[in-house]
Amino acid sequence: MTIQVAAHTPNEVRYFPEADDIAAKLTEDNIQDIIEIFKTPLEGSYNWDYSSIDGRIRKLYRLGKELNWNQETDLNWDQNYPKDQSPSDMSFNPFAGYAPFETMSEEQKLSFAWHYQAWTLSQFLHGEQGALLVASQLVSCAPTFDAKLYASSQTFDEARHVETFNRYLQEKIQIMYPITPHLKSLIDKVLSDARWDLKFIGMQIVIEGLALAAFNTMRMTCLDPLLKDLIYLVTRDEARHVTFGVNYLEYIVQHLSPAEIEERAQFAYEACVVMRERLIATEVFAEFGWDVEAARKHMLESSVMQYFNKFLFTRIIPNLARIGLLTDTVRPKFEALGILEYENLVSDGDIDWAVLSEPLYQETASEDKPAKAA
Repeated sequence: MTIQVAAHTPNEVRYFPEADDIAAKLTEDNIQDIIEIFKTPLEGSYNWDYSSIDGRIRKLYRLGKELNWNQETDLNWDQNYPKDQSPSDMSFNPFAGYAPFETMSEEQKLSFAWHYQAWTLSQFLHGEQGALLVASQLVSCAPTFDAKLYASSQTFDEARHVETFNRYLQEKIQIMYPITPHLKSLIDKVLSDARWDLKFIGMQIVIEGLALAAFNTMRMTCLDPLLKDLIYLVTRDEARHVTFGVNYLEYIVQHLSPAEIEERAQFAYEACVVMRERLIATEVFAEFGWDVEAARKHMLESSVMQYFNKFLFTRIIPNLARIGLLTDTVRPKFEALGILEYENLVSDGDIDWAVLSEPLYQETASEDKPAKAA
């Protein structure tokens, strides 16, 4: 096994062999860890009081302990969705009627659909690794004891998510796309900033909030039962993470100066703009030889994408309003994006303990609950 330090983020699409062939083909010489170095002026803090300040945060931490799941035993990996069928509901295809797509053969359209699915899930995977790294930082830099405990449980959740999305991509789709530059730039910013509360805003509110909406959309449109079950379990964890961020930051932002609040409000807006671009699969367009800018423009203007784009922010905008980061300075900017209208929707600060506390499995499995693997 070797460790290779990459000077730049890798940008190649990766293809994997059939799962049964992987172990037979791998030797020590085949295993190579490719890493990219980031540096951060992180300041950590001890907490010598050990007091539970906020019962809500402690309760979320306890739920995290109680509702752990294991991908190896709680998902049925024997399910194999057929590769000769579309992986998602084509009625949500933003390229219906678009000439470069319509001139493809049926075989090419199917290949495009699988690549698009692989691209989307790859961004989930890379985002979860970013969340894993940020959560581990929050254990050190969060000032209160309850927040340190919760961040530690979230770190374990994120590790499980990385493990599970990676397995699904390698074994079931066998295609993995590199991280998009927009998502990478935002994760880099959050990881390398010294301000611990900005890490909370970037990760818990923006990245996790968008991920939660994207997961719900994926679960609604994907056709593989295994993937539906996988996303169901991940989404349960993410809902706790976002709820933690809103409840904790609501208190923290109140104690910042007006100038600090404006600075963080501007960061939240810029993060939303970056994440909006993350939804455009330019790497897939390039892989299929399309005019990337023309395809990007078509996708942004498609009715499916405009609906999806707005839906993603129905979670973030109420949360930003709840914690006090929809200031007069940034409100017009959010309005120009067409998403300010969601500010009065219910935020994740209003905790539905009954929903968050539901057991992983009901006595009888349904379409909305994964059946536990034997």
